[in-house]
Amino acid sequence: MKKIVECVPNFSEGRDSGVINAIADAVRATEGCTLLDVDSGYATHRTVYTFVGDPDAVVQGALAAARVARKKIDMTRHRGKHPRFGALDVCPFIPVANVTMDECVAVSKAFARKASQELKVPVFLYEESAAGDYRRRLPDIRQGEYEGLAERLKDPRWKPDFGPAEFVPAWGATATGARNFLIAYNVNILGTPNQAHRIALNLREAGRGEDQPGRLRDVKGMGWFVDEYGMAQVTVNLNNYRVTPIHLLFEEVKREAEALHVAVAGSEIVGIVPLESILMAADYYIEKEGLFLYEERSRIRLVIERMGLNSVAPFVSEKKIIEYIVADPPDEPLAGLSVRRFIEEISARTSAPGGGSASVAIAAIGTALGAMVAKLTQGVRKFETVEPQMQKSIPVLHELTRSLIPMIDADTSAFNDYMEGVRMPRDTPEEQAVRMARMQAGLKTAIQVPMAVMRHGDRAWDALCEVAKYGNPASISDVQVGAKALETGIWGAFQNVVINMADVIDPAFKDEIMTEARAIETRARIKCRQVLEILDNIQTTFLREKR
Repeated sequence: MKKIVECVPNFSEGRDSGVINAIADAVRATEGCTLLDVDSGYATHRTVYTFVGDPDAVVQGALAAARVARKKIDMTRHRGKHPRFGALDVCPFIPVANVTMDECVAVSKAFARKASQELKVPVFLYEESAAGDYRRRLPDIRQGEYEGLAERLKDPRWKPDFGPAEFVPAWGATATGARNFLIAYNVNILGTPNQAHRIALNLREAGRGEDQPGRLRDVKGMGWFVDEYGMAQVTVNLNNYRVTPIHLLFEEVKREAEALHVAVAGSEIVGIVPLESILMAADYYIEKEGLFLYEERSRIRLVIERMGLNSVAPFVSEKKIIEYIVADPPDEPLAGLSVRRFIEEISARTSAPGGGSASVAIAAIGTALGAMVAKLTQGVRKFETVEPQMQKSIPVLHELTRSLIPMIDADTSAFNDYMEGVRMPRDTPEEQAVRMARMQAGLKTAIQVPMAVMRHGDRAWDALCEVAKYGNPASISDVQVGAKALETGIWGAFQNVVINMADVIDPAFKDEIMTEARAIETRARIKCRQVLEILDNIQTTFLREKR
């Protein structure tokens, strides 16, 4: 599995497009790095870059960006509204996929060591990389900002972790470390910066001091005025969006603003966000307003509208949500074909795709037909009385259909491990034993694909029965075809399990899997018959009423 680390360096330049672009180009030119976002602020005089790569690549990308900043940014002339103490003010590394926090700590230290040696600048470690608790928080390290840095570096307690304990006027200092995913989030206020700051003080964890803590945990924040927007903002960092999610912060700001008789005019996410944080907000508004939304895109759209995420710049999901940005195109050579080409592939003089892939496609068609009829029934005035049943069934059938489609290709590639075992050497007893073990492991892996198809199909029956009972009677034939398709798809997957199990020598595995498979196959026949009986009765009544 590919290791992905996110790096979010913040540079003290938000006005000179030449410098901003040069730093971006340095990241883009680094092999293994993908630049995801560049977010500049004129008033803050700061640009936040977001890029991802493997652990080694992100170190090189951050170094490349820092080299440009060393040549082109002069902190002696810098003025901006955002707290800062260096040209490369802060450079966090965040685990995204298949990477531990400890690995990101090591990445941050590797960057700190190389940057301090090459650029001859002081570098501090913060967050999870900090040497002591008093150096963990960025505001503590950055206290006094650039203007107070020369005096601070004279204090032995604030000796840099890497590099010289000397003031470098053109650069200042840099903080780097490993941390959890941080969401930079601003809520727009049609009021004064003082009012925005007052709201921030009430909400941020530090509050107004130890005696007056704020209400929300893991939140850092302040209020300011952004000239290019013509609005004040409550600007926050959500250090742990699972503790204080974005929608909670937004709703609390609205509450505070109402008490001050000022209006909230939407909000903005700076940089990128995890999909989970957006879907958490969607769940909140869906429950609060009693809505019925099941498609991911619709849920995201709801959040954009309710939180005003388009208020100052377009919120484009493909550019703002990290899972969408880094997602590789689906490896679906079969599922991506046209229906004609897929059938022609099955008919070709090759063993794959064969009955396994066909069975998955047939099962997916079965669940899709059920989903279609439920969606055509839901929201129709004459079927208002069955709305609860449709709202319960639609998400199940919709998601099962989406989950089954990729298995069309998974079935065809399921024998890769087994075939690798077949090709292994077998000249000695030892080689034969290793080969047999690999082949057996490959067979078990291959069997799990049709078993997954059977399990997914089995989960559809209750929802399909509800659609048969309460769905639009004009679509009876669609549900009938769906039920028979689902039964056939499960039966086909079962036959794949049976034929592959013949060569498995592990009796415990055989017993466990075959017991489950037979139960699912038997239940499919029973449930299909049940659906058809329901539909036969409804069809008789429906046709009688039409005469």
